[in-house]
Amino acid sequence: MTDPCRIIGVLDNGIDGLTPEALAHIRDADLVIGGTRTLALLKGELKETAVTQDLTGRLSKIPEWITQAQARGQSVVVLATGDPLCHGIAAHLSTRLSVGTYQVLPNVSTVQLACARLCVAWQDMKILSVHQSDAGEWREGAGPEHGLYPLLRAVERHDRLAVLTSAQNSPDRVARMLVAEGLDAELRLGVAERLARDDERILTGLSVAEAAGLGFADPNVLLLWREAPRRPRVLFGLADDQYLQRRPEKGLITKREVRALSLARLQLRADSIVWDIGAGAGSLGLEAARLCPEGHVYAIEKDAQDVRICTQNRRRLGVTNYSLTEGKAPDGLDGWPDADAVFIGGTGGELAALIRLCLRRLTPGGALVMNFVTFENLSLALSELKDCGAAWDLTQLQASRSRPVLDRHRLAAENPVWILCAQAKTA
Repeated sequence: MTDPCRIIGVLDNGIDGLTPEALAHIRDADLVIGGTRTLALLKGELKETAVTQDLTGRLSKIPEWITQAQARGQSVVVLATGDPLCHGIAAHLSTRLSVGTYQVLPNVSTVQLACARLCVAWQDMKILSVHQSDAGEWREGAGPEHGLYPLLRAVERHDRLAVLTSAQNSPDRVARMLVAEGLDAELRLGVAERLARDDERILTGLSVAEAAGLGFADPNVLLLWREAPRRPRVLFGLADDQYLQRRPEKGLITKREVRALSLARLQLRADSIVWDIGAGAGSLGLEAARLCPEGHVYAIEKDAQDVRICTQNRRRLGVTNYSLTEGKAPDGLDGWPDADAVFIGGTGGELAALIRLCLRRLTPGGALVMNFVTFENLSLALSELKDCGAAWDLTQLQASRSRPVLDRHRLAAENPVWILCAQAKTA
């Protein structure tokens, strides 16, 4: 029977943190695979004939090394950090090795150890890792293409987080991202540096703004928490006056009643990719982002003043899964991922071209929703949809709102709006 590969968790205190069983496997191994730091920690414990392989930058090679050594009847150990199944190498190898060919011998996870040092309960923490390639500094409004984006989304959705960092994606870089997104005031943080070493250091209760200007020793674990839990927020149907908007000449184009019906017709899912063309003050796209916590909204607006207002609305509402481009569609849309839903609220005179482009870039079964207030644009859109062979339906919405008249109230009509909906062809 093939001797299983042992994936063993190691801390920076080396053999002092290992069980007798784990240490015996390391001392008996013919092949020892590990990162530069863990191999150096245990170099003196390996038998003279043991072969070592440094896995740094060579993850794809590890399954091959293991299977070849096992075929030769050799015993194999893979050295991991802490708990190999908590953002560790065991999760990677479990999808590439056959069941029964490996065992996991976990250590205390670095997250668990960091929380113990700070006396913080961790059973309800969201655990993430940014221990990856250099993501670069954050820019406000960046999207899924940035390596720190998943962390930002988690901060928006969770009150307590533990983050495994790297030398490049460090706690100060994370703090600068939170400052850029206006989340610094509500969060505190702690950093556990060089856990289980003689030069271990624990910093706690730092403000985000303070941490943004500090340097931190690597390796470390970052803990983030809110002083007061977030209140559940309204996802849909916000009042018009909750949005900044251009006054008096323009105001909010997509009123609440029209916004609600348009969002309903977009058929959004939690993970939808949404395009918002002609974003204006951003009301529809920002509510769409709230309804798609695992998705993302890509918005474009050509008017510079509206771009500034939309950016302010995004920050005021704390929406982070929303990227805004200043420009005139269809320019700039080539770099966007295909959409599950598209809303067209403004076209800049490019309506026909936008309809053709959006129908082509919608995922199968995706929805295209357009708002019109003029006969001419509606007529053009209908003609283009017919030429494209698209299925469509049309709703006219005429809403009236109450208005005070002395000590009584009357109804005042809002402008009627046509809501034109089209479906992408199924595959």
